[in-house]
Amino acid sequence: MNQIGVMLEAFQTDPFAALSLARGTGADAVQFYGGTGPLDCDRLIPSRRREFEKALQKTGLDISAVCADLGGHGFAIPRDNPERIAKTGRIIKWAGELGCRTITTHLGVIPSDPADPVRRVLADACRRMNELCESYGVCLAIETGPETICVLNSFLTGLDCPYIGVNYDPANLVMVTGDDPIEGVRILKDRIVHTHVKDGKMLKQTDPAVIYRYFAEGGIGDMRLSDYFLETPLGEGGVNLPRWLQALRDISYSGYLTIERETLNNCFEEIRGCVLLVKELLKSINQNV
Repeated sequence: MNQIGVMLEAFQTDPFAALSLARGTGADAVQFYGGTGPLDCDRLIPSRRREFEKALQKTGLDISAVCADLGGHGFAIPRDNPERIAKTGRIIKWAGELGCRTITTHLGVIPSDPADPVRRVLADACRRMNELCESYGVCLAIETGPETICVLNSFLTGLDCPYIGVNYDPANLVMVTGDDPIEGVRILKDRIVHTHVKDGKMLKQTDPAVIYRYFAEGGIGDMRLSDYFLETPLGEGGVNLPRWLQALRDISYSGYLTIERETLNNCFEEIRGCVLLVKELLKSINQNV
């Protein structure tokens, strides 16, 4: 039976208040940013870290994953990678100390051409982080979105890094690459170690690399991301949630389903509604087995 997680940052409050809200949604676990923001592992003094860990333990919530996304171009720029890999290593270490076995990140845009030098840079970064993950028994999950599923699968196949997997976000595929999120599950199969439950619509097709360059740099001409895609409440976008959850069941995925939702109003009520919806869909799938 899959367990349901929620992103702490979605509650738009301090981490301690967010933990209480997360528990109130009926979720089983939380995910949080461990490399940026108030829970940045480098900013938390030991006493504050222990305070957070005790508060988490008190809620009875597990950690579905620690987000290690550091923004920018991911690991695509060689001169930045020594510092970024070292920082990721510290997040991996903290995740392991917390008993969490998964961290997630955006790797950077993987070029479709195997001979592209950026692809080699990303592969080298993955191999180094695979070594760090192995040391602490933690898996690094690359989030879907910046490239098609076929490109991501081909890249991972060539790596031979058993501690590098996939954080499957179906909405990123619908909104940016135009991939079928159901077929993508069947292609990636057991590479999927964590998921984000999210929905959205593509409004205008463009090169995914352009979208993620905007995220990394911002201020690209007169480009507005709202012209290209829209994140929606669950069930109102292009992700067929019942079929997607069934596809995950078909490949025997038993990991976390972590709800990632950006909403400005009534965030607690909406996230609680998301948890209830996913529970209802899982119950329906289980009854049809």
